[in-house]
Amino acid sequence: MLNNILVLTNDPNEAEMLKAALGQSKNLFRIEWLRHLSSGINRLRMADMDAIIVNLSLPDSSGIATFDKLFAVAPHTPILTLSLSEEATLAKEAVAHGAQGYLSRAYLESKIIPQALLNIIQRKQIEEDINQQKVRAEIALNSINDAVICTNLSAHIDYLNTSAVEMTGWSREEAYGLHINKVFNIVDGSTNQPPLENPVHLVLERNEPMGLNAGTLLIQRDGMTIPIEDSVSPIRDHNGEMTGVVIVFHDVSAAHEMAKRMEHLAQHDFLTNLPNRLLLNDRIAHAITLAQRTNTQLAVLFLDLDNFKNINDSLGHETGDKLLQSVTERLCSCVRGSDTVSRQGGDEFVILLSSGEYGVDANLTANKILKSLSLPHQIAKTTLHITTSIGISLYPADGVDAQTLIKNADTAMYDAKETGRNNYKFFRNEMNVRAVERQLIESQLRTALDKKELELYYQPKVNLNTGMITGVEALLRWNHSEWGVTATDRFINIAEDCGLIVPIGNWVIRQACLQAKQWIDTGLKPIRVAVNISAIEFHQNNFVDNIRQVLIDTGLDANYLQLEITESVLIRDAKATAKVLQQLRAMQVQIALDDFGTGYSSLSYLNQFPIDVLKIDQSFVCGIQSVTDEAIIVSAIIGMGNNLKLCVVAEGVENQIQLDFLKVKHCKEGQGNYFSPPLKADNFAKLLTINKSELAEA
Repeated sequence: MLNNILVLTNDPNEAEMLKAALGQSKNLFRIEWLRHLSSGINRLRMADMDAIIVNLSLPDSSGIATFDKLFAVAPHTPILTLSLSEEATLAKEAVAHGAQGYLSRAYLESKIIPQALLNIIQRKQIEEDINQQKVRAEIALNSINDAVICTNLSAHIDYLNTSAVEMTGWSREEAYGLHINKVFNIVDGSTNQPPLENPVHLVLERNEPMGLNAGTLLIQRDGMTIPIEDSVSPIRDHNGEMTGVVIVFHDVSAAHEMAKRMEHLAQHDFLTNLPNRLLLNDRIAHAITLAQRTNTQLAVLFLDLDNFKNINDSLGHETGDKLLQSVTERLCSCVRGSDTVSRQGGDEFVILLSSGEYGVDANLTANKILKSLSLPHQIAKTTLHITTSIGISLYPADGVDAQTLIKNADTAMYDAKETGRNNYKFFRNEMNVRAVERQLIESQLRTALDKKELELYYQPKVNLNTGMITGVEALLRWNHSEWGVTATDRFINIAEDCGLIVPIGNWVIRQACLQAKQWIDTGLKPIRVAVNISAIEFHQNNFVDNIRQVLIDTGLDANYLQLEITESVLIRDAKATAKVLQQLRAMQVQIALDDFGTGYSSLSYLNQFPIDVLKIDQSFVCGIQSVTDEAIIVSAIIGMGNNLKLCVVAEGVENQIQLDFLKVKHCKEGQGNYFSPPLKADNFAKLLTINKSELAEA
């Protein structure tokens, strides 16, 4: 490696002698000679040199000032001075100011000069490396959150990092030299008494690491205490001899608070701050133990809010969450301090009545809750109404453990829903029959796809003026091997509750597209096939990709696919919904708004989202007479849809009166048993081949 040497002297002989002496070691030194200090300083500012040899008597500077100016510019570069014997005092002064040594001008021809200079360069580099390591270590120690204190063998402090200064309250200047007990003053958190012996002394005695006891408190200089954790270890030199002790510790106040917070979160619902299932089960177990000792009863109430999903889907989760918080406040006001109100999840709550005349209290509490919840809830600027269905189980008659009591109360709650909602029911053993039936349906439904028990029926959509079939809706049926054809409304809600609606929905879309493509391939007139999409399906992250892949796999033109969604889908997440609908529109897939008028109908949806078709719910069409409320609503929807250039379809057309009314009001299309009931694929294909005009006049 070539070392760059800067020689500063006004004496050409000195320069030549140095060049000759250093030149003896080939490929080790490159000499650059300058006469003036100013030139040397400018050169050093351009690039570093490995060493400097300087005569302190230069044309533009002399004496120790020459060295000081040079050292100020290159404090990390080894500097040697040239001197005569009579200048030894000046040379020694330069060494005191930072010079690495001096060369006598009388010995410049010596062969040892190259090796001496190389040693000086290497020694300086080692010093710089060591200093750099020390600086890095200091920066690292001051950058960590852990406090570090070091002591010597007599337990007196010789180092603190920044964190230790902050935690103890002692500055470095004040702490250096003090005994460890003065600065690192610790007590046992459980007794607030000092430990039997400071761990530093134990490490000094045993020469082995040890940890701080759990619950150790550090008494800061101002008298405040903080919990700390970590360890004390011996410091050893390269021979393995102990030279001191290092204490590493950190403040665990935040961790302790976090642990308490996590424990609370683990046992409480994050939205309502009510006890969750885990804490409820624990409290029921304790209540059962007490009831056994006192030979008393206790009651468990299982609550499920009626039609909460409609509010959540229509007005959004933020509004739904605020309504749940409002419900929580009212439930807590309906019970005593000794009772427990817990949230099971979603819109389900469980209440434990653990004292008093429990059977009577359950009646009174249930009635109080029904009355309280039925009052209006003001959420922001919206007034909402909600009711609840309540199931009640009693200990020990309906169960002797928490799981059984909650399950039976849940069963009774479903009975309350089936008998009109907004009421309460006490558990009876026969209720288990219906619960078992629901579980059986879910179990059988999970294998229905594999057993090929699901099938599609097809109901035509008809142009009311021409009688021509313009499209078809695919309707799901379950042809169970033992139960026969099962009505959709018997299993579809269960499918949504247990998550099976997604794989079932994917199957429906694929089968409908396959069938539509088969009709086209057989020469039948292409018609658009409509498929109902649930909110759960629509909001799957890969929904659009699945639709695209189905169209690719089946070969069906996207223009012949129509997806029917309800208003609840639109409102659930308007921004995300709009993005999905725009992607489907770009693919040329049609979107129909199904069951319009039954939810939180809003004209803004029709302008905000790319809707192609508006379907009037059959509940309105069914009530059409000459002049009824339903007829007025139907007229208004048709007029609105036509003005917005939407295709309006009336569902559930059952008779000539309804058909005539819809024609007069300029409804474009209709669907219902009056034209044709849902048919299997083969029968529907035959329907497409007959005289279409007869359908509207039959």
